Amino acid sequence: MEATGRGLFPNKPTLPAGPRKRGPLLPSAPPPPSPSSLPLDSLLLHLTAAPAPAPAPPRRPHPTPTPTHSFLSPAAQALVLAISSHPLPTLQGFLASRRDELLRADIPSLLKALELSGHWEWALALLRWAGAEGAADAAALEMVVRALGREGQHDAVCDLLDEMPLPPGSRLDVRAYTTGVAPTLVTYNVVLDVYGRMGRSWPQIVALLEEMRAAGVEPDGFTASTVIAACCRDGLVDEALAFFEDLKARGHTPCVVTYNALLQVFGKAGNYTEALRVLKEMEQNGCQPDAVTYNELAGTYARAGFYEEAAKCLGTMTGKGLLPNTFTYNTVMTAYGNVGKVDEALALFDRMKKSGYVPNVNTYNLILGMLGKKSRFTVMLEMLGEMSRSGCTPNRITWNTMLAVCGKRGMEDYVTRVLEGMKSCGVELSRDTYNTLIAAYGRCGSRTNAFKMYNEMTSAGFAPCLTTYNALLNVLSRQGDWSTAQSIVSKLRTKGFKPNEQSYSLLLQCYAKGGNIAGIDAIEKEVYGGTVFPSWVILRTLVIANFKCRRLEGIERAFREVKARGYKPDLVIFNSMLSMYAKNVNHGRPRRY
Repeated sequence: MEATGRGLFPNKPTLPAGPRKRGPLLPSAPPPPSPSSLPLDSLLLHLTAAPAPAPAPPRRPHPTPTPTHSFLSPAAQALVLAISSHPLPTLQGFLASRRDELLRADIPSLLKALELSGHWEWALALLRWAGAEGAADAAALEMVVRALGREGQHDAVCDLLDEMPLPPGSRLDVRAYTTGVAPTLVTYNVVLDVYGRMGRSWPQIVALLEEMRAAGVEPDGFTASTVIAACCRDGLVDEALAFFEDLKARGHTPCVVTYNALLQVFGKAGNYTEALRVLKEMEQNGCQPDAVTYNELAGTYARAGFYEEAAKCLGTMTGKGLLPNTFTYNTVMTAYGNVGKVDEALALFDRMKKSGYVPNVNTYNLILGMLGKKSRFTVMLEMLGEMSRSGCTPNRITWNTMLAVCGKRGMEDYVTRVLEGMKSCGVELSRDTYNTLIAAYGRCGSRTNAFKMYNEMTSAGFAPCLTTYNALLNVLSRQGDWSTAQSIVSKLRTKGFKPNEQSYSLLLQCYAKGGNIAGIDAIEKEVYGGTVFPSWVILRTLVIANFKCRRLEGIERAFREVKARGYKPDLVIFNSMLSMYAKNVNHGRPRRY
């Protein structure tokens, strides 16, 4: 993709000139310290000096000698025998050495022979090699999916389909997971889980549910939670609720796992009122909440900015005889971090350790992220030291956190240095890493590098997800390029995604930066008309967007909605309101709020 975005949207209209820039309405923040004054070199040194992750256990040798197959030529049979006889750790090098011979062969036939002889791991390695060479088609992918399904390796199926997505409209054959007998409930649940983890598979899930009912296979609690979790991953709130209500109408009694899955759907959507309704229904129906329920509830409060309510979940759990776990503490610390209360998060971190809970790598990563946002690099160094002493090895998310910190500081050179450090330490770049790089370079104002990372990501075989598109919107929001932003939103819709609250927030920022009042009006109609849920994030952005565009009525309406919804205005909202009224003193509108 080109830096202009025309590689993704070649017919994008030219961005019209925005309004003339005005002076700042609020005092500008003090300039950040120069990169040389920040101890980021020491942070990088800590990361690169960290012990490497433990090596994976050696793979088992191949199970049985490969028999001859009538559908293979003698040359192909010899090739299959050579592949299956080669040790897995060095198989990729062997395949590369036989590249020309393999590319002339019929890959699906080779895969079939490996599958029939029980060498599914070798078949998987061959498929990945063929995919990298551009020689794997849908038939080859289906062949390996069948082999993995019969081996019960649906985690491996999910990983494979993330690397090599099914062609649009394709469906997994449920019978690929059986050995010729009729699919059972367990079989259907496994395939539903695969679809859910693939993402963007709602039509296939609906079709499979219809097939289940036609076959007389009734869903159970695992089916329900799996389908609802799939909706949660793709932001399908209405679909999740419709499925849940349909289950109840068919006589299914939801269990705690099902309720927890639905609670997570509303929590991630920022709809804490519906999440509380689910909790109330759960208790009324005699389904006792468990620790997962309160973890989800704390997460819901955290996303809505209610850090005090999130913290109270710890006391509620202990009062009901439920023990909080490390995940619970992580969630509450995240709630503090979301509103900038880092000291409270650190105090809870100490309390957690004193209570006997052991911080994990996720705990350290979220604390490092909070400290980085506040530029408290000295404490970050201390935290990395404690992490090392406790034997907690930094992982890819730790590196991603460092990328995000450098991006937030606008330090493009350091983003590049952290990326080079990752590669030198042998840390593989994941889709999450590319998403973080896109956002980090965008924060640095480097649209060129951000779109370069997008190109590298797709070239590496990673399919863009909603987070990717939001990262691109983040880049464009800093330039006010609302035209390209609209194209991004259209593209993510065509890919089967639904914009979430962050998508709408970033699009609003694009409109505000580019002076597109009509765009702000359009989103306001969706929010106030009930099409888009008015989460705290969206309403807060509406306040800021209307403030930037000097729209008094717009900012007042957004602020009234914040209060009507029970949200707690933060300092940014109050400052925006005060500054707007100060600029409109002739309207006689200032008031106490």
